[in-house]
Amino acid sequence: MSPLLLLLLAGCVAGALNAVGGGGTFVALPALVSVGLSPVTANASSTIALVPGAVAGAWVYRRDHIPVGPAPTWALTCVSVVGGGIGAGVLLLLPASSFEAAVPWLLAFATVLLAFGRHVSRALSDALGRPLGMSSTAVLIGQLVLAMYGGYFGGAVGIMMMALWSIGLGLDTAAANPMRITQLAAVYLSATALFVVASDALSSAHFLAALLIGAVAGGAGGAHLARRLPPWLLRSVILTSAVTMTVLYFVRG
Repeated sequence: MSPLLLLLLAGCVAGALNAVGGGGTFVALPALVSVGLSPVTANASSTIALVPGAVAGAWVYRRDHIPVGPAPTWALTCVSVVGGGIGAGVLLLLPASSFEAAVPWLLAFATVLLAFGRHVSRALSDALGRPLGMSSTAVLIGQLVLAMYGGYFGGAVGIMMMALWSIGLGLDTAAANPMRITQLAAVYLSATALFVVASDALSSAHFLAALLIGAVAGGAGGAHLARRLPPWLLRSVILTSAVTMTVLYFVRG
């Protein structure tokens, strides 16, 4: 298979995964490394390429957003943009090896929270005798940390968002999926702006273009598919994606 065709197909799969359940980075990053890009350049390139797909998915979902607890959507999006830019700056300044060592454990933690978050939230609410909920400030601080992680590495940041919202607010993963897509787009957008200016991702523009075209098609198609899936099936897909990514990252590490 030619490198361009490989990246086109990888982009389709990555864009669709991000729209449906998350995990696109795990497909896009190895594909770019396999055609000869360095890990840091591949990481920057995959973020740039996945932006249009995330934006396409956010557009499909534009009428399906629900609030993330008490935090205003505009504030959540601003925090995602700022955090994504900070994380991208850290990637360009520091080696990624030390942080990558922690990624499998972060994913494992996020997957457990995603699987049992609503049950834990309900149990804590019953024990306290009142609804459990993060304050607006807590939601925004948590989102800032996750957005910085997303700008730095990007792998499964959407899954971690879902885990945070599930355990802290009791949000249903299927209902919160449209907001996850929109916040992913915000994180990637600011990171991309910095990567385009400060990284060497554009030195392999033909590889980047192939991945980007595939990601747009996959992102739009995946979002349309996700909107038609029953909530229980969408929750199952998201959780399966989280478990699979966690296992793959442990194996890869």
